[in-house]
Amino acid sequence: MFAALPLGQAVPLSVIGGLLFALSFPSPGWWFLAYPAVACLLLAAMGQRARRAAWLGLLAGAVFWVPAISWAGRYLGPVPWFALALLEAALFALGTVAIALAYRWVAPVVPSTAGRVWGLPAVVSALWTGREWFSGSWPYGGFAWGRVGLSQSEGPFTHLAAYVGVLGLSFVVVYCVAVVVSLGLVGGVRLPMRIAMAGLLVAAVLAVPGWPTAVHGTVRIESVQGNGPAGYFDRAQPGDVLRSQVAATDVDARGVDLVVWPEAAAEYDPRREQVIAGALDAVVQSVGAPLVAGAVTQTSTGVLHNTSFVWDADGWQASYDKKRPVPFGEYVPDRWLYSKLAPSLIGLLQRDYTPGTKPNVLPVAGIRAGVMICFDVVDDGLTADLARGGAQVILAQTNNADFDGTDENLQQLEIARMRAVETGRSLVNISTVGASQVIDPDGHTIDRVPAYTATSMVTDVPLGTSTTPATVASGDVTLVLSLGGLLVLLACAPWRRRHR
Repeated sequence: MFAALPLGQAVPLSVIGGLLFALSFPSPGWWFLAYPAVACLLLAAMGQRARRAAWLGLLAGAVFWVPAISWAGRYLGPVPWFALALLEAALFALGTVAIALAYRWVAPVVPSTAGRVWGLPAVVSALWTGREWFSGSWPYGGFAWGRVGLSQSEGPFTHLAAYVGVLGLSFVVVYCVAVVVSLGLVGGVRLPMRIAMAGLLVAAVLAVPGWPTAVHGTVRIESVQGNGPAGYFDRAQPGDVLRSQVAATDVDARGVDLVVWPEAAAEYDPRREQVIAGALDAVVQSVGAPLVAGAVTQTSTGVLHNTSFVWDADGWQASYDKKRPVPFGEYVPDRWLYSKLAPSLIGLLQRDYTPGTKPNVLPVAGIRAGVMICFDVVDDGLTADLARGGAQVILAQTNNADFDGTDENLQQLEIARMRAVETGRSLVNISTVGASQVIDPDGHTIDRVPAYTATSMVTDVPLGTSTTPATVASGDVTLVLSLGGLLVLLACAPWRRRHR
């Protein structure tokens, strides 16, 4: 039933699947293409031997990752872009091997029609989810981009993220597709019954209501997009970014409870730079509200942090140091090795940020604000920490200036949207250049400003008070699914038959 396709059919399916998967992410962000993409990739891998499955997976992964993260070569050129794309493609190939073996090993153990239609897809989906979890964790903290669940920020299953998280949503999508694929191949079932069972599955998933998100009150936030020269290669002079933020802040806005600036918008530590402190004081006094901004800070021992801090009429009040600095962007792991492999590229990164240890929830303006600095938004654990720490709203500060004119900022925005749904919290995504939006707990945009424009938005942002199942148990669900799929695969492996 699950016979391997010849290469003449499997290779085109792998290529088509990879391309459709890339198109499901911004831009163009056609989320519905994720479903035929997964179907093509499953059909290509189905029943293949490990070596052939690895090559098919590597091909599909490369076809997906190369265009999906083309922004990685915006300034640094093709070397880091292709290096990251090929690494992720290799991990994609690893997952493809596991899925191919599931169709070879698990199917004979569950000979019943029900087992092959409903049980085998669960194992396949668990292995897919496990691969996404692994690639988002390794190496150097992983790269949790390109998950199936992240492509669904505008789809009909988006609300399920509040129940099972982003990785759990990947499982649901892949499971639905895998069941439909099995229904198309299984024998002994009439066509009307196949259609009815597929429709019943989709209807059951869609019937799950949105999580009853509770909100209590609002906070009026002025989010400022300065559109200054914040890029690494913009050759800005000290103070240029700060001045652009000050100029874009509407000091005449009424009733503002809190002002939010993007990542590194204050540039340097205002406790050490009186000019910066003076500029922040002027903003706070004019608006009559505290400010949450970002800056590069340095400890007395010379340790650098990418920091978000609260500044009010009395100065520095609280801070959070980014826990997820970007490898090869904000620090160079194993610098001694990579300096030998690519000295010119590594030489561009002269400073290394150290991961912070402080909680990512800060008291400000009488509320508790969860803080995400740029790529913190892809970290599942940090997302859960926000809700568990009592955050009522999420401030996602970022600097996308190095990726202007690419899809990076749109892809990151959609990740932020999924985090809002997952946590049941409103989220303010504020960038130096765009895309800056305010998103409600259901994932809907309630305010926005044009990209690459110096401006601000004043928004009454709902404060979340409920706890979603995803923030409580999504990590455990992912662990159970990943390990469960792997254990079932190993348990069904034909070890004894090989020995004989």
